[in-house]
Amino acid sequence: MSNIVRTARNLWKVGVKDYFHQMNYIGDTKAGVLIGTDRFGNKYFENNEELPLRTRWVDYKVHDFDAAQIEPGWHAWMSYAVDKAPSQDAGLAYQRRAWEDKDANTIPNHTMTRGAYKPYNTVKPKHTAWEPVAAQRQ
Repeated sequence: MSNIVRTARNLWKVGVKDYFHQMNYIGDTKAGVLIGTDRFGNKYFENNEELPLRTRWVDYKVHDFDAAQIEPGWHAWMSYAVDKAPSQDAGLAYQRRAWEDKDANTIPNHTMTRGAYKPYNTVKPKHTAWEPVAAQRQ
């Protein structure tokens, strides 16, 4: 969370439209330099002026974002594992492999949704549930 001075300064730098976009998506205002864009349309920014704070962030293209939508090279850059972004380092840039699909879609994370994986079991259970049987009254 930022203070009012930092928020006003960032509002002046990014403009009203981007200010409301950032407040709706990330809940904070940030101003920085666009470092690059990945194949999904996510935009990656960096701000080295505010060094005690986290200085790298992503602006997801879709509103229903998931961390699995970040490519591995960009994830390494976001987590400060490497200094150069994939747009500057060819070794980190995405290259489609022969076994991958032609489209750029990834498998979304369906945890805690109806689409979550549920294993199917064909083994007979070792014990069965108890079913009470009542005798007829006389």
